[in-house]
Amino acid sequence: MHSLRVRLLLAFVLVAAVTIGSVSIFASQSTSTEFRGYVERRIEKDQGRFIGVLQGYYMENQGWPGVQPLVARLAQLAGDRIVLADSHGTVVADSDGQLVGQQAGKLRGEPLFTRQGELVGTVYLNPPGLDPMSENAFLSSVNRSLLIAAGTAITMALGLTWMLSRRILGPVVALTGAVRAMERGDLSQRVAIEERDEVGELARAFNAMADSLTRNEQLRKNMVTDVAHELRTPLSNIKGYLEAMKDGVLAPDTQALESVHEEATRLSSLVDDLQELSLAEAGQLRLDVSATDLSEVVDRALRGAKAQAMGKGIELAADLPAEMPLVEIDPARIGQVLHNLLSNALVHTSEGGVVTVKAEPRGREVEVSVSDTGSGIPAEHLPHIFERFYRVDPSRARSTGGSGIGLAIVKQLVQAQGGRIWVESELGHGSSFRFTLSVARL
Repeated sequence: MHSLRVRLLLAFVLVAAVTIGSVSIFASQSTSTEFRGYVERRIEKDQGRFIGVLQGYYMENQGWPGVQPLVARLAQLAGDRIVLADSHGTVVADSDGQLVGQQAGKLRGEPLFTRQGELVGTVYLNPPGLDPMSENAFLSSVNRSLLIAAGTAITMALGLTWMLSRRILGPVVALTGAVRAMERGDLSQRVAIEERDEVGELARAFNAMADSLTRNEQLRKNMVTDVAHELRTPLSNIKGYLEAMKDGVLAPDTQALESVHEEATRLSSLVDDLQELSLAEAGQLRLDVSATDLSEVVDRALRGAKAQAMGKGIELAADLPAEMPLVEIDPARIGQVLHNLLSNALVHTSEGGVVTVKAEPRGREVEVSVSDTGSGIPAEHLPHIFERFYRVDPSRARSTGGSGIGLAIVKQLVQAQGGRIWVESELGHGSSFRFTLSVARL
């Protein structure tokens, strides 16, 4: 009883039954009313015609002798039963030949008068009570036909509903099966539905969700592997230094202790980055947002990257408009974004290249870009460049981009402040990382 198909079937049948029943009742009542009206109008018309003929017969014959054949012919022409009674109410003619000689009683008929106003008889056309079967039989036939039509219509509605419900609910059943399979851990489930209706949209949304879950699951597995890899290297180095000192192979001098401290710092930095990324993705990162002059934030970021740029012989440039609107940001977090993007640009730009920070007001936003003239990023890597631990260089060399979570943090920091971030790159011609910031409402 809880099946959607059964409920849909019952709903369709109920609607069909109510609709057809209402139409049948209305049709029966309308037919009965119209039929009675038609009979009454025809009786009035026929009675008027018959009265003239019978009055003429009475005047010509001075009474009703031999009138039975005339009444029978009139009834045959009219297709009705005609009963004629004299002035005393005695039936003198009956087209059916059943009531001759009997009293007409209280039947309603049309009086017959002579020209002098003398009542000479009464004519009855289809007298009620004497021939009840004509009207009742007709209406019973109509009602019976309506019942048969209603039953046939409901049966057809039942069959059509059953077929349509199978077609409509087929995709839902397929989706249910796929969801249950995913519940058991099978993320490979997809639903092949070509319909363009709401069910088709639901199927496409399900497939998109399944793709996302599959990718997230793969990213989760990759993250565990990558975190283990990133933690293993500094931990192994620290363990190696300590074992060497313990065994007397390496003297615990300043140089050895500095190496251990460097690996510990590297390990601490990775843990801090992971914690910050986790907080940002959970929406729990604390932000100190205020109306800020973006020029000052850019200037601080460029000064911080100056030493690295000079060491590689790379030019740092800024392209900022003279009238820069204030932006609604956390200056420390946006400074962190610029520092990360500048560091990546400097790593992938060769000696003699240029790294430029540019800002352009665009309505209620300011678009900021960090562009370089470096090696660029292959097109197949662009959709994944902001994913955790994703690296274009599979060698994982520390010189080509650290642990691989910097850009993931950048994305979360920009989105946490209501902005968007994307990358444009052409292999061999450099890359441009662009993000938007909201203009402050003063």
